[in-house]
Amino acid sequence: MKLRLIALNFLQFFIWGAWLITIGNYWFGTRQWEGADFGIIFSTMGISSLFMPALAGIIADRWINAERLYGILHILGGAAFFCIPQINDPATFFWGILVAMIFYMPTIALANSIAYTVLKNRGLDVVRDFPPIRMFGTVGFIAAMWITNLTGNKASANQFYIAAAVSVFLGLYALTMPACPPPGRALQRKSLVQTLGLDAFALFKNRRMALFFLFSMCLGAALQLTNAYGDVFLSDFGGNPAYGPDNPVVRYSTLIMSISQISETLFILAIPFFLKRFGIKNVMLISMFAWVLRFGLFAFGNPAGGLWMIILSCIVYGMAFDFFNISGSLFVETSTTPAIRSSAQGLFMMMTNGIGAVLGSSISGFVIQKYYTAAGGAKDWASIWLAFAAYVLAVAVLFAVSFKNRQPAPQTAG
Repeated sequence: MKLRLIALNFLQFFIWGAWLITIGNYWFGTRQWEGADFGIIFSTMGISSLFMPALAGIIADRWINAERLYGILHILGGAAFFCIPQINDPATFFWGILVAMIFYMPTIALANSIAYTVLKNRGLDVVRDFPPIRMFGTVGFIAAMWITNLTGNKASANQFYIAAAVSVFLGLYALTMPACPPPGRALQRKSLVQTLGLDAFALFKNRRMALFFLFSMCLGAALQLTNAYGDVFLSDFGGNPAYGPDNPVVRYSTLIMSISQISETLFILAIPFFLKRFGIKNVMLISMFAWVLRFGLFAFGNPAGGLWMIILSCIVYGMAFDFFNISGSLFVETSTTPAIRSSAQGLFMMMTNGIGAVLGSSISGFVIQKYYTAAGGAKDWASIWLAFAAYVLAVAVLFAVSFKNRQPAPQTAG
């Protein structure tokens, strides 16, 4: 069963890796669309996460088996990805990506819920056993990035066809997984809140959980910045006469960026130790300072003498991402009851990839275009990355002061 969960996680993130890092090359290189509109493309993940993960979680907690809902969403998402290359203008492209993300984004939280349910039903420890399984999701992301780059498709429409095919296959595969029936269906006493599946929102009544979700939103604003601009940042060195388009870092920018995901596979395995030894507050603080270092190293890196900074930044990314994203999901799982498992995971997704991502992508796109882009379109990347680093540093200081490291009992709505 662990092997089956590994396969599910591998395919889950293979779909994302097939296009997420390279869509900038497709947008700017193949379609040659304006940079001002590019930021809103990454906001589609945030917009869909504003409501879909929470809605899907409620449905999985109350009415439909999680694995069935998961499979249906992936099949529909595959159909949406298949249609995207047919779009020929940026405005319609936005809507195409949004539809695909409406189906895809809730599956991330559902994949976690399915894994937690299966593991707990077999008496296993999710804090110990889930991270190695989730690690193969990152391996899938890396595999997709490499396939897209090495087959010459990092700027082609084929990246979306690859995502479409794998999405449909995963949807069918998910329907063969063990049944994960709605845990909330068996509740004997149901208030209106419980009937509608809104129990997870009662977590905001707890100050500690409310702060956790608030700072998750703040980190979520920074989370997609590297995905949106990392590959474009490296590719832009090709326009500098000191490096040129044939520079290995420019030519294989996606492979360089994949070092970030390779680093993830190592840091995921360290999560159980760090969580049990240091607690969620210190783990999230480590994540925040790792983000500061990630952005700061990018600010001063280049494909020549500063290549080591780019490489180190990619290595640090593993800690920055995992210690926030994976640890946060585990924290939510261990702080809530099974009856609201899927909706609580959906709420975490809503705050990070929803509200946080929407704010981060929209504000960053505006700020970069207005303050850090020259008349000819050249971007002041050093200042951009330093601005991102300053933002995360401010978030880290506020989190250290306000978040109390006390572990409450798992809870739900009364």
